[in-house]
Amino acid sequence: MQIFPKWTNNFPGIFLIGAFLLVFSLSAFIWYYGSPYYTDVGYAPKQPVPYSHKLHAGDLGIDCRYCHVGVEQGYSAVIPPTETCMGCHTYVKTDSDKLELVRQSWETGMPIEWVKVHMLPEYAYFNHSVHVNDGVACITCHGNIAEMEVVYQAEPLSMDWCLDCHRSDSPEVRPVSEVTNMYWTPPADYDKFIASWMVNHAEERPVGDCQKCHR
Repeated sequence: MQIFPKWTNNFPGIFLIGAFLLVFSLSAFIWYYGSPYYTDVGYAPKQPVPYSHKLHAGDLGIDCRYCHVGVEQGYSAVIPPTETCMGCHTYVKTDSDKLELVRQSWETGMPIEWVKVHMLPEYAYFNHSVHVNDGVACITCHGNIAEMEVVYQAEPLSMDWCLDCHRSDSPEVRPVSEVTNMYWTPPADYDKFIASWMVNHAEERPVGDCQKCHR
């Protein structure tokens, strides 16, 4: 008399297939739900002052560099100090309740504790000036800020996301004069511009040297 039913002859194969599917499903779950595409994209922390980029950068057309003065000179775009805000709000909406914290900061000299939205790991080095001065537009990494009432992280800013751009044969670049223009459209001869850009930046784009980003 047989102790085990006949179907148990297939058990090793069934077990291996099941184990493979389990490992594959678990890996796929962790890869997606633990990646910046899921955990970071859409991150929009509440700020101490309800600042609208849509109003300032969009409706009023204020250039990004008016507030983020360091974006062309250094690695950081720089969070604007209270003095920058009060350059306008000494005369505009001087009694607005939404700006009470800004006025307090101006009077006391204590900076506003803005919450950083776009964060990179401490071991990753990113230089804003290098990218901006080479034609990488603000919208490429930050999305269309001019249409954001509340700024959120639009791209994952992960290592593979950066490498995809550096390895691309058609990187998202434009004339330096248009880097802050959120509504710029490529001209008819854009392919020629890209071809010329690739030649002029051939030595800058390779990413084989880890120390360029990890210092």
